[in-house]
Amino acid sequence: MRYCQNPLQYHRRRTREVRVGKVGVGGDNPIRVQSMITCDTMDTQASILQTIELANVGCEIVRITAPTVKDSRNLENIVNGLRARGYDVPTVADIHFKPEAAMEAAKWVDKVRINPGNYADSKKFVIREYTDEQYSSELNRIRERFTPLVELCKQRGIAMRIGTNHGSLSDRILNRYGDTPLGMVESALEFARIARDHDYHAFIFSMKASNPKIMIAAYRLLVARLNELGPDWNYPVHLGVTEAGEGEDARIKSAIGIGSLLGDGIGDTIRVSLTEDSPHEIPVARALVEMVQKTSNAEHRTPNVELSFDPFSYERRATETIAVAGIGDAGQKVRLGGEELIRVVILKSNYDKIAHKIDKMGDYKPEIIFENANVVEVDPRDDGAIDKINAEAAPQFVTVRDNLDFPVIGAFRLLAAKLQARHPILLKDILARYQQMLDSGSSLLDKKIRFPASSIQDQSDFLDTLLIAATNIGSLLCDGIGDAILVQGEEAPGQSLRLGYNILQAAGSRIFKTDYVACPSCGRTLFNLQITTAKIKAATSHLKGVKIAIMGCIVNGPGEMADADFGYVGGAPGKVNLYVGKTAVKFNIPEAEAVDRLKDLIREHGKWIEPATTEPVLA
Repeated sequence: MRYCQNPLQYHRRRTREVRVGKVGVGGDNPIRVQSMITCDTMDTQASILQTIELANVGCEIVRITAPTVKDSRNLENIVNGLRARGYDVPTVADIHFKPEAAMEAAKWVDKVRINPGNYADSKKFVIREYTDEQYSSELNRIRERFTPLVELCKQRGIAMRIGTNHGSLSDRILNRYGDTPLGMVESALEFARIARDHDYHAFIFSMKASNPKIMIAAYRLLVARLNELGPDWNYPVHLGVTEAGEGEDARIKSAIGIGSLLGDGIGDTIRVSLTEDSPHEIPVARALVEMVQKTSNAEHRTPNVELSFDPFSYERRATETIAVAGIGDAGQKVRLGGEELIRVVILKSNYDKIAHKIDKMGDYKPEIIFENANVVEVDPRDDGAIDKINAEAAPQFVTVRDNLDFPVIGAFRLLAAKLQARHPILLKDILARYQQMLDSGSSLLDKKIRFPASSIQDQSDFLDTLLIAATNIGSLLCDGIGDAILVQGEEAPGQSLRLGYNILQAAGSRIFKTDYVACPSCGRTLFNLQITTAKIKAATSHLKGVKIAIMGCIVNGPGEMADADFGYVGGAPGKVNLYVGKTAVKFNIPEAEAVDRLKDLIREHGKWIEPATTEPVLA
């Protein structure tokens, strides 16, 4: 199955156009940027003002939650209020669980988003086997519930998003396909077939997950299946990493998932989901689109090779283990490749700046100095150079040479395809060192990417490099390529090291700190997500390897918490339910007590440690 035209060179996937109000999605249209308001849908004035705020910062499509028929009915007032103020930004109703709410919302908005996992389908995490007859009977029941919405959308000429979420699949799908990318795809295709049976084609797919590896695999599999089904299955795709969280980590995780797929030509509209004020999402999304378009369109000749990895199922490239010179005492060696940790490499010029404080850098220490590691640098298009490396008796530590006219992801995919698997590979974020860029007067992007100071505590100029580094290195890690990484597009050594480690964490390649899955706020949220996330992080950020989900309501939990160890979920106004995995174990805890009770729950399961008294020092 093919998921893109050429994994070594950018070619945007050709789709049909779907109109969302005045905005065209897919076809020859630019990649669209969208977001979601966070207030109560019954607060008409706040909903109008938040929508206008998003439109004013460049949001092209605005989503509004509609959890009940009453909320859906108020969409009429919100839309009329926007139009009266001169705003024609398309509106989307976000529907979960209630077909009746979808039917009411479809009277007023430009698009309805439904989740096949909980629209007219059960999600009780019940283990049962479905016979073919029972499975068919359930599909017939879903057809009866879903068909009226299809007919209404067709009648009104509005669009629909058929959006599945990892961890939010129905019991029927889970028990046949598991909580897998395949299950996500098949769930969406079932609903798409019903729509097509009624000659309705104004729909867009999405396959969202909080884990970039799963998200990437699901979208690739979706597009491959659409290609197999035929040219008239050329529907647009909406991209998003759901529950990415906030701050630097959220931007890295979003860049890995969205950036990788955009680079492969997949994606017609995107949302960057942040646990921050919604307008903060728009410059990140726009920067991702601009970055991929700029860096992917370089002219270069690409050979015809077979990929070294399965694009639909993650598996780390099987290299041999080697030892290279480490940092510290003379003669110390660091092992890499094989099943060893993916290592973090630093240039000697940067190491010299921080050598005096290595002992105080905690988990952000460099492990290998590039110039001391005997790295073989090669142009992957040079067959003679590749043949020479492959002829060596011992495995070599190999990377792509700098200053090539070749996009980074394509260059490393080509290297991995030609190089014998036994040779470990060093990944780079860019194929030019920071000083070389300064000397040439070039920059990573045509313009600075500025993020609100309230959302990230670091200097804004550092963030110029974040999206490119996360997209390039993170995408390759999700392909299973890479045994060490080098961030060389950032001048400050401490920041480049932190960025490198955070990319490894976001890609799920090396866990060295607490991992958080936090949904963006919306009108369903039962507590202040930003304040609550900050409190939970302050209490638990020292717990290495523990994954905590922070969900504002039951829609985004327990299912969409996916593989989290513990969950903090809004159960009712002012009340919190605590989960272990997908199982609720503590109910209706007063919000004022909930963080302490979460800490107690972590203790009960043997994963609590007391925080250290000192913090690591970063350069």
